[in-house]
Amino acid sequence: MQRFNNPAPAEWAALQQRPAQAEAADVEQRVRAIFDEVRRRGDAALREYARLFDGAELTDLLVTEAELDAAAAQVPAALQAAIRQARQNIERFHAAQRETELRLDTMPGVTCWRRAVPVQRVGLYIPGGSAPLFSTLLMLGVPARLAGCPDIVLCTPPAKDGSVNPVILFTAAELGIRRIVKAGGAQAVAALTGGTESVPAVDKIFGPGNRYVTAAKQLAAQRGVAIDMPAGPSEVLVIADDSANPAFVAADLLSQAEHGPDSQVVLLSDSAALLDKVSAEVAGQLAELPRREVAAQALRESRAILLRDAAEMLRFSNEYAPEHLILAVADAEALAEQVSNAGSVFLGHLTPEAAGDYASGTNHTLPTNGYARSYSGVSLDSFVKKITFQRITPEGLRQLGPVVETMAEAEGLRAHARAVTVRLSVINND
Repeated sequence: MQRFNNPAPAEWAALQQRPAQAEAADVEQRVRAIFDEVRRRGDAALREYARLFDGAELTDLLVTEAELDAAAAQVPAALQAAIRQARQNIERFHAAQRETELRLDTMPGVTCWRRAVPVQRVGLYIPGGSAPLFSTLLMLGVPARLAGCPDIVLCTPPAKDGSVNPVILFTAAELGIRRIVKAGGAQAVAALTGGTESVPAVDKIFGPGNRYVTAAKQLAAQRGVAIDMPAGPSEVLVIADDSANPAFVAADLLSQAEHGPDSQVVLLSDSAALLDKVSAEVAGQLAELPRREVAAQALRESRAILLRDAAEMLRFSNEYAPEHLILAVADAEALAEQVSNAGSVFLGHLTPEAAGDYASGTNHTLPTNGYARSYSGVSLDSFVKKITFQRITPEGLRQLGPVVETMAEAEGLRAHARAVTVRLSVINND
């Protein structure tokens, strides 16, 4: 990790930069070409991309019922139990987010209310490869089911033999998701956006991915399909004082670094001694990781920064707006009260970010790349639309009508005023 000692606030902006990404114009051009090909050739294009990118020869793009039913036998019992417990925790947390429909009279005879209506068809994208993210399927599938989305389409890339990771299939079956498409990358997002013979077009797309998937989701949004949020590589910022355990902090940093070479980890402390100890721990723990090469690449763009006190560290963090924020300090609750920009916050020395990634109950689909300044993570609300309703009685129109007429006339919108006037003339003559 790069080390910085007491940088002046004027230098912070440079230290808060995320790792440079591939040339955006080149990525966007490639993604547009994929979208055009999928729109033109449908399933045939998806099969061709499966050969090209996944090395898989597919005759059928859809997972069969037999494949779904066989998946459980390939998943160890301990992992099945862990997935079920995680699902239960995630369900409890997200079910509590349901809002009671409240009807309110804003004035006598004028009743307004708002109702949550599920998004009708959602597409979930789950990456495969070296780290198939079945945990993300829980994070997206559970609230989609709780929201009542009637149609859920899952896209995930196939292995070279044309199969889908059995843990992903087991998790999907646990959630009652049966429509599963063997498609990955930008081509999966393209299929969900415009539809193909096997893949229906959806109303909203969820899920993480590499820079091509991210660019594809942004292109989908331009074409009228909603997305969960803009996203980039995963990141964590840890604020640690001299009460922190260096081994804990190092493990938290590495758990994020192993996500990918473009992940970023940032450590802030007011203790130079702690920074030294964490640095030594990172080196020792890194050597033992199966994904040490990936983590090592991420650490090259990561930073350990010595700042003066908790107030300065918190100011830096709020400006950075991390996806994950760990408060490894003596009084984490007090510091947490001052957090204004973060995707998810982990308090104290016994709350690893990994708990939120898997099973504590909160959602791990979170805004990255500074978007935590204005975006929230995925929640039950992500899968519903809030539609407002209103009903006006004759008494209500007599009271509210003149207000509307006056305002409409002032804006020069005579037809708006007349829509009220003609009704008032009828009810006043009855």
